[in-house]
Amino acid sequence: MSAFERVIYPFEWIVSWILYGWHQIFAAIGLDAASGGAWVLSIVGLVVVMRAAMIPLFVRQIHASRRMQLIQPEMQKIQAKYKGKTDPDSRQAMTQETMDLYKRTGTNPFSSCMPILLQSPFFFGLFRVLNNLGAIAAGTHNPIGPITKDVAAQAEQSTFLGAQLSDKFIGAETMTTKVVTILLIVLMSISTFTTQRQLMTKNMPASALDNPFAKQQKVLLYLMPLFFAISGVNFPIGVLIYWTTTNIWSMCQQFYVIRRMPAPGSPAEKALQERRAKRGKPVKDFTVPGLEDSASNGSTAGDGSSAPSGPGGTAKPSGQRQQPKRGKKRK
Repeated sequence: MSAFERVIYPFEWIVSWILYGWHQIFAAIGLDAASGGAWVLSIVGLVVVMRAAMIPLFVRQIHASRRMQLIQPEMQKIQAKYKGKTDPDSRQAMTQETMDLYKRTGTNPFSSCMPILLQSPFFFGLFRVLNNLGAIAAGTHNPIGPITKDVAAQAEQSTFLGAQLSDKFIGAETMTTKVVTILLIVLMSISTFTTQRQLMTKNMPASALDNPFAKQQKVLLYLMPLFFAISGVNFPIGVLIYWTTTNIWSMCQQFYVIRRMPAPGSPAEKALQERRAKRGKPVKDFTVPGLEDSASNGSTAGDGSSAPSGPGGTAKPSGQRQQPKRGKKRK
């Protein structure tokens, strides 16, 4: 067993037990245990279990993304401060100030990657389980958890729209398998395109659409279908069903989040505020603790701007000690 197989085996074991558990439930309520419908619904159940378990992490991801949107002006100030400076001291100072900003505002730039990273091992685990069904059924591969020889043979023979769950486009013996594969790839592409498009058109402020990262996202928006077409032909149909289901989950989940927790300054936030105003509900702006200090400190940085005024026209304290002013010398 290779190092990769040793690392991925626990996820294969977890995936196999979740699949088997759902399959037993569907068989108990009257579905034919040998039917493709029972096994397809089991794959859908696997997606539900995994994505539901990651909801708390997804909520943290949303809050992190909103914080990243709000701290962008401060990030741009830091970048402008060290623009053109390539010496090691300047680069280190820029990194230190950026990390201080992340720490002060409780922002983690890697939070948005966590759901994808955590889901990847389970994706590969499902791929290996489905890919090895034939070998397990033939007795040339050890059982994986509850997926014994008999269970694997039953799953191997089950079909979805006439194609076996372990079949791939590459090496397919029937036209039915190729048609089903293409259908699933198209559904995957449409769901991914819709998810990314609603993110860029509804949940990003206008200022965020003008940077190089946003332009790269636009390019990826149209390259993703090509990626699915190239990679999807190598995956078993069962994996494509899983991938399509999780894409649809992501699309619906993001629609809910954009409507209820939009990014600051985005068209979705404006629409939310209008809905709340019509219902007579208070409109609350999303704020980041620690960001106010940066704004107040920056207002006294010698750029000619004054500190924000408090009640009665008095200046708010900026959190810094005021330096005594010297009187003019007499001539």
